[in-house]
Amino acid sequence: MKPEPKTLSLPFAGGEPATREPQAKFGRPRVREPERGQAEVRFLVPDDAVPLDHPARLIWNVLGVMPLEGFYRGIESVSGGAGRPPLCPRMLLALWLYGISEGIGSARELARLTKEALAYQWIVGGVSVSHDRLSGFLVSHREEIDALFTDLLASLLLKGLLALRVAAQDGTRTRASATAPSFRTYGSLLECRRQAALHLKAVLAAADDPEYTRAQHAARKAAAEDYQRRVDEAVATVKELQERRSPKDKPARASTTDAQARVMKMADGGFRPAFNVQYAVAGAAEGGPRTIVGVQVTNSGSDLGSLAPMAEQIKERTGQYPEVVLADGGHVKHEDIVEMQNKGIAVIAPPAETAKTADELRAAGADEHVVTWRERMETEEAKRLYKARASLVELVNAHQKEHHGLTQFLVRGLAKVTTMVTISALAFNILQNGDRLLR
Repeated sequence: MKPEPKTLSLPFAGGEPATREPQAKFGRPRVREPERGQAEVRFLVPDDAVPLDHPARLIWNVLGVMPLEGFYRGIESVSGGAGRPPLCPRMLLALWLYGISEGIGSARELARLTKEALAYQWIVGGVSVSHDRLSGFLVSHREEIDALFTDLLASLLLKGLLALRVAAQDGTRTRASATAPSFRTYGSLLECRRQAALHLKAVLAAADDPEYTRAQHAARKAAAEDYQRRVDEAVATVKELQERRSPKDKPARASTTDAQARVMKMADGGFRPAFNVQYAVAGAAEGGPRTIVGVQVTNSGSDLGSLAPMAEQIKERTGQYPEVVLADGGHVKHEDIVEMQNKGIAVIAPPAETAKTADELRAAGADEHVVTWRERMETEEAKRLYKARASLVELVNAHQKEHHGLTQFLVRGLAKVTTMVTISALAFNILQNGDRLLR
């Protein structure tokens, strides 16, 4: 048998044992080792850290031409006066918009990235940002974020970059920040409320326990009060839901995590706690930039009845109704079609396979607007227009989930969820139209 080759240990500059190195013909190979202990002096201009065409820079520049007065309202510190200045609202807003465009919806993760990722460091420019400030910014500026979404649409209309001839609407069910076991019946919730009250009482009784710091006592008290509040909301929700049910229906249930979430049938056929997110998207059927012109969040698992409210929202934001609205069959409700037609909006939505024909509807005394819609859907023009729905709104739905991370909400309650959807739509519109808006 061939003898095993002997291993060779060579001393390295750092004093660490070396692995076996290949031997040169006349001695040890001479190579350049890494010198990690050598001090360096580097000169860095922070503004050169990201390219001129970087999305973070685009978001920052677009915010620079938008009216942000509402975000600065309430700031008491002024130039030359006393007081510690708060963080720049434009910077916090840019952080959220860029983070969401990268699929980051967590304030903690955003705060971490400001210390590690170059683009986020460029946005903050050396300013330290905590996750508490980021979370508080969204909570305290819900109305301002909604107004900024409207202002951006107005700017696009003013520059002729947005047309409302055709808009497409669709809903997507998105996971809520709640689990199935958190849904309880009325009797179970009453027991939860009793336990929550006992827990809060125990926490308050231990307020002088030296085992905990003052901050820990405050955190324990806040957590106990928050759980008690959520249980009370769930009890009130169950009472409201039960009043709408017949005695034959199953008992109503509500979540102790998010009382406003509802169990819905998801795209994969399963049932999970979720919210129904509706988007209205305008754009050309031939392609080009898409613009979200309306967002609506409900806790109803059905899309029925959502066309007319969305049309009103578009009118409030842009001052006009779309001429044509494309929607799938899940949105078809005769009352909605009549209301939309009264607003001068033509609905392009396929009827069910078992739906009555136009003649049958007329013979049954249906509203003439419903008959008109049924006749319209038999035309080649309507069928051609309907094909554009998927490329308009379903593409945006997929983009929001795939790129903006809206697969599950990290916040709770309709108000906070709506804010997250709105700021996500705002980020989408800026990235889609920002370059043209700045020209």
